[in-house]
Amino acid sequence: MFEHYYTQKPTTPLRIKYAELILKNAHKYIFKTPSGVYSFGKIDKASKILIEHSIAKSGKVLDLGCGYGVIGITLKKEYPEIELYMSDINERAVEFAKINAKDNNVEATIKAGNLYSVWENMVFDHIVSNPPIVAGKKVWMEIVEKAPEFLKDGGTLEIVAFHNKGGKRIKEFMNEIFGNVKDTWKEGGIRVYLSVKE
Repeated sequence: MFEHYYTQKPTTPLRIKYAELILKNAHKYIFKTPSGVYSFGKIDKASKILIEHSIAKSGKVLDLGCGYGVIGITLKKEYPEIELYMSDINERAVEFAKINAKDNNVEATIKAGNLYSVWENMVFDHIVSNPPIVAGKKVWMEIVEKAPEFLKDGGTLEIVAFHNKGGKRIKEFMNEIFGNVKDTWKEGGIRVYLSVKE
């Protein structure tokens, strides 16, 4: 049976591949990527686009559904004023997010848990996410719907997605929940959507 990466305890035998991320500014990062976690063996294009065009450059930043940590860790390296928090339901992803944070000399609070469940009573300046579309709309809807509870006034939610593979619906739902949404970047069918808690 196919096991997708939105799983608490992956049963896929553990294999590790290294993946290299090179940003437009020529900064280079290496990540250990485990099997059973999204984007095994390579950095996915949507995550790279979110990193390069995110407005999250300071304050408390939550990388929700962090996988092995590429978005949060790279943002923290690029913008050291960020106070970084990351979480994922996938325990193997969290283990490797911790390994990658250490390998890249990044301080972060990294937790295993479903979406916002491990962040009770916390509020952030920015929430960033490359949501697990394969897990179904219930997951991305919860990311959007609960975001205002976990954002300061003026805080932002940034989501990256393929516009024609669920992204359009995500954008519409962000507008419904926040009363505002805009595309901050478009590239090859991928969009970065931004909503502000007003």
